[in-house]
Amino acid sequence: MDARIDMNQEQWLALKDRALAVAAEGITIADARQPDRPLIYVNDGFEQLTGYAAADALGRNCKFLQGPDTDPVAVEEIRAALAAERDCTVELLNYRKDGTPFWNRLSITPVRDAQGTVTHYIGIQSDLTKRRRAEEALREAKRELERANAIMQHELTEAAEIQQAWLPQAMPSFDGYRFAWSYSPCSDLGGDSLNVIRLDQDRVGLYVLDVCGHGVGAALLSASIQRWLSSVPEHSCLFTRENAGRGRFVVVPPAAVAADLNRRFQSESGSGRFFTFIYGVLDTRDGVFRYATAGHPPPLRVS
Repeated sequence: MDARIDMNQEQWLALKDRALAVAAEGITIADARQPDRPLIYVNDGFEQLTGYAAADALGRNCKFLQGPDTDPVAVEEIRAALAAERDCTVELLNYRKDGTPFWNRLSITPVRDAQGTVTHYIGIQSDLTKRRRAEEALREAKRELERANAIMQHELTEAAEIQQAWLPQAMPSFDGYRFAWSYSPCSDLGGDSLNVIRLDQDRVGLYVLDVCGHGVGAALLSASIQRWLSSVPEHSCLFTRENAGRGRFVVVPPAAVAADLNRRFQSESGSGRFFTFIYGVLDTRDGVFRYATAGHPPPLRVS
């Protein structure tokens, strides 16, 4: 139904002309009765959208807006709709007069006369460039996030393998003693670790280490601390040399080990990165276990 206010035919046609002319969207009319369906009308919105003045566009088929990256599938959809004399809506890459590409939402609607013959096609062009760019930016951000997550997951897996490689592979053997341990890692990479180390013929060192937090930072701090808790005297704070560093290596008391680690790994203010641990030395000759604890629960001895 054509609803209108009370005005004569001439006024009504003039109003329609003004409405088409000032519409923000590009509006075109193609003559379906002429070969190649040339444009016979374009509005100001079309001129502003495409950069083509009416004089440049009239008499030509609208396909002059197509270019090297226009999707042939979308073009074929338009051809099929025209051949079937039906309406269609497609999104395709078009080109302005200066060669700048833009995404065009093109809607084509056939106009029929009283006998049902298609005489014209109304085309409406809408600039979707900003929307398509935003969508592509979101897709690229998603791809980057997926790539970053894949890399991070790979690195976390490697870091977890390295961290777990620090765990004891074999227990020291002493007559009358048996050592055992259990380790249940969480799904996140963290800084928890333990070890049982032969210090000399009669003594064995045991420690449990817990670095605050999870992730690569916690694992790196844990690995750094464990380096200083090594069984290799030259690279460990568990041993020291007698006679001002010129004599043989001797075992360091647990309290001195704790003081050394505290000095080497001082937590920066506000960093939230710290560790707790317990370290003890078991003397198998008398069964005495001397230990130092730093924020960690004391050991529980079961006889």
